Parts: sequence; C-alpha cells; structure tokens
Amino acid sequence: MKPFFSLLLFSFVFTVQAQPPAGYYASAVGLTGAQLQSILHSIIDGHSAQSYSSLHTHFQSTDQKSNGTVWDMYSDVPGGNPPYVYNFSSGDQCGNYSGEGDCYNREHSFPKSWFDSQAPMYSDLFQLYPTDGYVNGRRGNYPYGEVGSATWASLNGSRVGNCNFPGYSGIVFEPIDEYKGDFARTYFYMSTRYYGEDNGWPGSEQVNGSQLKPWALDLMKKWHIEDPVSEKETDRNNAVWEVQNNRNPFIDNPEYVSLIWGGPVGIAEYEINKNIRVYPVPAHSECFIDHQGYYDPYKVSISLHDITGRQYTVDYTVSDNVIKLNSGELQSGFYLLTITQEGKHAAFARVVK
Repeated sequence: MKPFFSLLLFSFVFTVQAQPPAGYYASAVGLTGAQLQSILHSIIDGHSAQSYSSLHTHFQSTDQKSNGTVWDMYSDVPGGNPPYVYNFSSGDQCGNYSGEGDCYNREHSFPKSWFDSQAPMYSDLFQLYPTDGYVNGRRGNYPYGEVGSATWASLNGSRVGNCNFPGYSGIVFEPIDEYKGDFARTYFYMSTRYYGEDNGWPGSEQVNGSQLKPWALDLMKKWHIEDPVSEKETDRNNAVWEVQNNRNPFIDNPEYVSLIWGGPVGIAEYEINKNIRVYPVPAHSECFIDHQGYYDPYKVSISLHDITGRQYTVDYTVSDNVIKLNSGELQSGFYLLTITQEGKHAAFARVVK
C-alpha cells in the first residue's frame, strides 16, 4: 500500500502564494506551535477595521469575478454555469428573499453569534463573504462540516444535514469541495487574529472562543490539504490587505498550519525526509538534488510546481545519490520539487532559478 506521505508533501507544494511586504513575517521564522501562533497574531493584529455598511463597496475589490459579477461561494459552479449570478448593484443586495437567486448579503462565515456580534470581528473582511441570502439563511449559524445524508441542498451542491465527520454528529453546513480550503484558512485566520482576544465569546459546537475544537481542527486541516490555496484566495488576500492593512498568514504561508497545529489527520507517520541538498542556487541549465542514496533511482517519482501550484514537466536523471534536473527551460522564479517513492518518506526542496 502506498503511504500517505505524498499527501503531506502536498501541503508544502503550494507554499508562499501571495506576496506580503518584505519582512512581514520575519519575526515568525523558525517558530512553531503556540509561539508561532502568538507571533502571527501580533503581526496581523490591530487591522484597520471597516464599517459594516462599507462592506458592499469593499466586496467590489475583494470578491469580484473577472466578468464583473459577484463571487458567491455558496452558488458558484467552478468551471461551469452557476444557477444564478449577482451584480454589484443595490438592486441585487438583500433585502427580502424567498428563495435562491433573489439577492445576496454579507455572510459571517464565522457566525456573529459565536462572538456576540462584537467589533472588530463583525466587519472583518477576511471572514465576511457575499453570498446568496437564502442559502446564507439555510446555513444559519451551523458549524461547517461534512454531511452524510443531506436534508437540504443548494443549487450548486452545498448541503445541510447531520455531520458524519468523526467527533461531531450535529447539524452542519457543507460547502462544495472547491471552496472548503477557503473556509478552512478563514477559520485559521480567525483563530490567530483573535488569539487571546476572545474572552467572553459564546463560542459554538465548532469553536471555544476563537479556537477550533479538536474535531473541527481535524476537519479544517483536512480541507486545507484537499483544497489548496487558489489564485482567487491570493487575489483576495492582496485586496483585503489594501483595505484592512493586514493579511491571512495561512494563504501566504500554508505550511504555518502544520507548524502550529501539526500534520493533517489520518497520516500514520508524520515524517518528512529533509536530509537533502540542492545546488547551485540559483540554478542554471541544470540543478542537482543530493539525496545521499536514500531513494532507489529506478523507483523514485519527481514532480515540480511553481508557487501558484502549476505543475511542470521536466527531464531528470537519478543516480545512486543525486537527481539531476534539466532546468534550462524554466523561467526565473521559485519552484517546489517533490520526491516520492513507495515505502520511503517523501522529501521537498525549493529550487531557485
């Protein structure tokens, strides 16, 4: 049976999506666990809070599709035709609704009742999204989760029903797979932005204050891995930065999730082979990865991605100790190399061209 190490590697394949200001995360280098979460809190704390009434205007920069319509994750069909679309106009804003497609409103993905509708959480753009009013109402303040048998489903496939994820069996709302990572990284942001600032929050079945309960933490780590950072999130992170003057660290550096809360649930051995060396830096026409004989040259698999997650096909040869990568056709930039072999711990390396 092939081990799960490649899944763990995937969490590193999409490292560093957005471009924070130089030195923005410098104080976080080398930290792990609660210490890292605390430092990240200090970095993103004290954002420029906006009024709730201004959010409809801000959505035009944070949640606008390329065709100018509202990017509603509760109704969107990625790669297909959504059942309805909204424009950024007062006529499409809720208002009253009786069914899907009537209007859109401002969804607290982290429900406001969980923090007693207090500021600045109430208008924090990193957790507020434009969504169909009716679907938003069906979600209510249910936790996010994975549904077994749905009691209701939206036109794009979001579902309500009892949770079948280990640790919780109450009613939950499940968004479509393509946006689960977006909401997971939203919750990691909330846990970190309001770390130590959640005294008196009512909480919920999903969170204690701002911190995820064990079952929910396992679920969000799973979603974080299965739905990696997208260009949509990168663009939104940059747009919110322009408004609030803070960022979501888990979009910029997805590996922070594992560094703070550990590896994703379901991995038998949380180990990575880090005993490798990459040279020269920067690479030229060739790049060499010294694995010190750990991998079998006839059984190893190599993949290469850029920081947006795009995969490249490159020629390589493997000897007893060294992988030689033909990097001559690559454009200048940062790449992530993954090395896997059945029965061996996976490895990752950054290639600079």
